[in-house]
Formats: sequence, structure tokens, C-alpha cells
Amino acid sequence: MSHFNQTTAPRRVRSVLMAGTAALAIAGAATGAGLLSPEYASAENVSAKVEPVQAYDFADLVEAVSPAVVSVVVEGSSAEMVSNDMPGMPDLDGLPKDHPFRKFFKDFEDQFGQGGPDSKKGPRSGPKRMGQGSGFIISEDGYVVTNNHVAGEAQKITVTTKDGTEYDAELIGTDPKTDLALLKIESDTDLPYVEFADHDARVGQWVVAVGNPFGLGGTVTAGIISADGRDIGSGPYDDYIQIDAPVNRGNSGGPTFTVDGKVLGVNTAIFSPSGGNVGIAFAIPADVAIPVIQELKEKGTVSRGWLGVQIQPVSQDIADSLGLDEPQGAIVASILGTGPAGDSGIESGDVILSVNGKPVEDARDLARKIGNLDPDEDAKLEIWRDGETVDLSVKLGAQPTEKKQVAMVAPEEAPSAEVENEKLGLVFAPAGDEAGVRVTDVDPDGEAARKGLREGDVIVEAGGAEITDPADLTKAVENAEEKGRKAVLLRVKTGDSERFVALSLRKA
Repeated sequence: MSHFNQTTAPRRVRSVLMAGTAALAIAGAATGAGLLSPEYASAENVSAKVEPVQAYDFADLVEAVSPAVVSVVVEGSSAEMVSNDMPGMPDLDGLPKDHPFRKFFKDFEDQFGQGGPDSKKGPRSGPKRMGQGSGFIISEDGYVVTNNHVAGEAQKITVTTKDGTEYDAELIGTDPKTDLALLKIESDTDLPYVEFADHDARVGQWVVAVGNPFGLGGTVTAGIISADGRDIGSGPYDDYIQIDAPVNRGNSGGPTFTVDGKVLGVNTAIFSPSGGNVGIAFAIPADVAIPVIQELKEKGTVSRGWLGVQIQPVSQDIADSLGLDEPQGAIVASILGTGPAGDSGIESGDVILSVNGKPVEDARDLARKIGNLDPDEDAKLEIWRDGETVDLSVKLGAQPTEKKQVAMVAPEEAPSAEVENEKLGLVFAPAGDEAGVRVTDVDPDGEAARKGLREGDVIVEAGGAEITDPADLTKAVENAEEKGRKAVLLRVKTGDSERFVALSLRKA
């Protein structure tokens, strides 16, 4: 039975509903707490009397949820296993020999084999590698959530609770696409646990990030949600909550709580140009984590629907070139020959507007909507093609478990018959034995250069028409102008990768 939404449990961590927050109470409590002198708070200095207000903190919340937050220590032989979460040693050369920080990091290096300020042996040699992160218990029978990048490559996993109790953990399953992993520990008694929130994150709401780095018993930071729906380039399912609570290395896999003690997100990444925390952290939202964790619990793996197309967002320029009123949906850049889309009637250049009647906002939204469907399920697609909508039904496949390795092919030397098109800011020539025309020069100050076109790219389609020689491309530009289009849509091939680029039809 699922414990994610369980309403009664012997040892469920109690939720704490705060009647206020410290930040909201500071202004009201300033006079009463003595932060302003009586003279400054006189009538001539304060326009309105400020009544003292009780200031609340996060202590009760932290006390309630901390028993369910754990340290996750992993062992393995993969060098990549620890690269994301093993903090380096700080520079402590200037500290006295008897400084307590030296003892702390000496104990740390003894545990994890890292070279510290007094170490003479350097990092531990040999094949065994160790790493560490955080996690949290979600059921009284010992299911634990953490990050895939913490535990996904581990050969041995040890979970340590706040009171120092250690458990050997079993890896139930992982989902690299969302960076989630599910562990299981066995205990003779019911374990304290926390629940996922049943509502979406709201920008501006208070959150508390709790972790258990280094097995020291827990750390707590607080802040607000500064953004949601963040795409940090980690994969097609990026939909992160951005928080300004400092989340440091070692806290990966730990929970971000609402003020009533529910898990709003799973901490997974920080923006760190200097290697330290700069107050920008990212968490996997609860509504993304819940179905993934449930499927890992039931099957040990996550299966997702697969369409078998390469897609990209629809920019305003692309929308203009296709006659769309506004940028929406996702445009199909290419069809993968081994995917289900190959036999469905989907064509390169189609814009997918909806899936099963639900509008598609952009390329990420399409990836999520298809991924949330089961393999072998029929998906009804609304498509924009040649200025009108087309309805198609596609039987989805299962996503490949491994990335296909694609060799990048060096472009051949282009024949010398070059043609310049000032409207596009390009010089191009026949592509030899390859279909399309090859770009031989790009105006460095033009739009094509700004949008990433470069020498060696091959234009295989323009304005929906296949391109076989330079004359075809010139004709496609003229046709777009005759139709009153503000831009012409090019399908561009770079190596084995294809994408669409919309170029404005500027005056020569």
C-alpha cells in the first residue's frame, strides 16, 4: 500500500502549521523587541504606531521533520559516482593547529579518504570510491528518497538517521531523467517519515531545506521560492523549483519543506560559479517526484511513452514563417527512423499543438506529456501543417534505455558554384552527393550568424520545400515573400543533427 498520502500512522512526523513567519513579523516586532530606541520611535519619528507582534521561527518545524531526514553514504568503483556531491577540502592553512575546524576535517578525511590540510597521504588510492548525500524517509516501513546522482552507481549504500542509527540500504530503482532514486531500509520498529505536499509551489512562499551532510545530524537553511518551471539543461524533464535557501554539497537528495512540514521538492542542484553556494538552488517538484517514486516502488524502473521525433521550441520567428498567430507547441525537426512516428504520418516541419486534447506549451511540455503516457498507448495529436490543422493518432513506443551514439560526420568540400543571398545573409553552394545546399559563408553581423548558422551547415528544406540546389533555396525565399511571410523557415543539418531556423526576410 502506498504511504505517500497516508493520513494516519503511528510514527508519522507531525506537520507544523506556523501562524506567521520571522520575516513578516520583523517590522511589527521591531519596537517591542527593542530594535528601535524609545526616542526614535516617538511620535515625530514614526508616522503610525507599530504594535509588537510575536515573531515565529522554524524551530518547531525542524524539530518535527528532522528525524525523517537521513545521510546517504555510498561506496562504488565508478569515478563519476562521487563527482557531483563530494565536497573538496577548504583552505585552512591559515588556521592554528589546535583550531576545532582542523579536527572536524581530519575526522572527515579519515572517514572518506580525502586529503585535508594536515594530510600527508592525499586521497585514498585504490578502486573503492565513496560519496555522500542526503535523503528522507517517506514511509514507516523504510522507503527513502534521494537523488540518482547520489546513489545510482553505488555498490553499497548506508543510511544514517539523525540519532546516529545506521542501516544497510537496498537500491529499489532509479530514474536518471528526473535524477531520483528510491532506497529501502529495514527496521524492527516503525520509522518516522514525512509526506509530499499535495499542492504546487508558489513563487514567494517560505521553504526550509533540511539535509544531513557528512552524517553530522542535519543542517537547516530557510528562504523563499524565487522561481518555478526552471530549465537548467539537465534533460527533457527539467521543471525545477528555484529556491534561495542556501543548499550546499552534501545536501543533494534532501527535502525542501513547506512551513507545514510537507515535502515540496527534492534538492538536486545548485548554481555555483565559484564552487560554493551563491543562494541559487534547484529542487525537483513534488508533483514530478510522486509518480516517479510510486512507479519505482512498484516496478523498480520508470517506463515512458516515446514518439521518436527530434523537436524544438516554436519561436516568434518560426511562428511567423509558418503562419501561426503566436508561438506555441513544438516543431518536429526530424523523424527517427526507428521510432513510432515514422509510420504515423508525422512529417518534419509539423508543429504539434496538443496531445489528447491538452494544449502543448513548448517542446519541454510536449516531452513531459508524451513521457507521462504509457508505451503502446495511443496519443491523439493536433498538428499545424501548411497553414491548417491536421489530426493524427500515434501508437507510442517505449523510450530507449540508452542514448544512441551518433558519429559527427565532417562536411565534405563544397563545389565552387556559390550563390549569395543578401536577404538571408548567407553564401551557399551545392552539397555534392548530399541533399540540400551547403553554407560556405555567413555574414558575421547578420541574423543567421546570431542564430548559430555556420560554414558547413546544410540547408535541406526552406519554406516547407525540399532543397536540392541553390536555385531551390532562392525560389523558396521568393515564395515566402509572395505569401507575405515575415520570415522563411529553414531546416538545417549539422552533422547528423537537424533543427529549424527562421530567418527574417530583410531588405537587400
